[in-house]
Amino acid sequence: MTSPVRRPAGALALVAAVAGALVAVVLGFLTFGAQATVAPDHVPVAVAAPAEVAQRIAGHGGGQLEWTVTDPAGARRLLEDKQVYGVLELGPGPSATVVTSGAVNPAGTQVAQQALTGAASALAGAPKQEVLHPVSLAGRTAPLAASALAWIGALVAGLALTQLAARTGRTVGAGARFVQVIGVGVLVTAAVAGFFALWDATLPLDVDVLGFVFLAATAFAALQAGLLRLLGLRAMAVLGPLYLVAPAVAGQVPELLNPAYRALLWSWTPFRFSTEGLRSLLQGVPGAPDVTTGVWVLGALLAAGLVVTLWPSARQQAEPHRADRVVEVGVH
Repeated sequence: MTSPVRRPAGALALVAAVAGALVAVVLGFLTFGAQATVAPDHVPVAVAAPAEVAQRIAGHGGGQLEWTVTDPAGARRLLEDKQVYGVLELGPGPSATVVTSGAVNPAGTQVAQQALTGAASALAGAPKQEVLHPVSLAGRTAPLAASALAWIGALVAGLALTQLAARTGRTVGAGARFVQVIGVGVLVTAAVAGFFALWDATLPLDVDVLGFVFLAATAFAALQAGLLRLLGLRAMAVLGPLYLVAPAVAGQVPELLNPAYRALLWSWTPFRFSTEGLRSLLQGVPGAPDVTTGVWVLGALLAAGLVVTLWPSARQQAEPHRADRVVEVGVH
């Protein structure tokens, strides 16, 4: 019997160092890189002004702004639907008003407000500022915070169940996995509601808000439980970095991200659907398109995750047909 080949400790240390450096490069590229390369690129804004003035305004900003020329009512509808990040209203005379909304992503709002204020100042002096659905600092932070807490809470719960089962030698059955998913949904929703009440007592904690948080938490829990079932602890190589990567991207609007980050990360990250949908609900805009989109996407994630998590394995399907009729009892 041959003895295993032993590599020098120095070689092992070098491999470990290289692995650490590679992880740092990947995470640096995916997290800080997204923030370091932020730049406005056709940020959607609207202007409501007489035709000749509107055309002059639409030439302001170059490729950084994407102008929509419409009437005041149409511009505000676009803002309510979150199709634009700000509105510039130029009425008869020298008056000008910059209109923004607390239901819109604050990163996009900030860029639009600065650009529109500069354009208005060049024509009519310092404009008035009007905010639809005023939002507090906590209100701006809460949507992304809730999404991140739901993800990490579900991740820890899934990892804990996997490790506890491995340590005790117990089989985790479909019933136990289902209890985990629902339990995460209930408890994380309660924790998020408690934080909302602590941060800002004016944040609504109605059925729509709590139901959406519950949907996001159960969707994340089901997705993670399914991957942990398929891959075991190897799933952490995907699920762990997502906690660091997705918030850095979901906190931005696509028009501020480098096209590579926009296509490779922002386009599919589940955090943006939960974050923007919850933002609209918290600010009293339940009819915004991102609420409906968020419900559909999170609902699909939940359904797909439950199928993978609860679908009987080939071994479980075969057990009732064994000759001795003895069925292994899992954790339920």
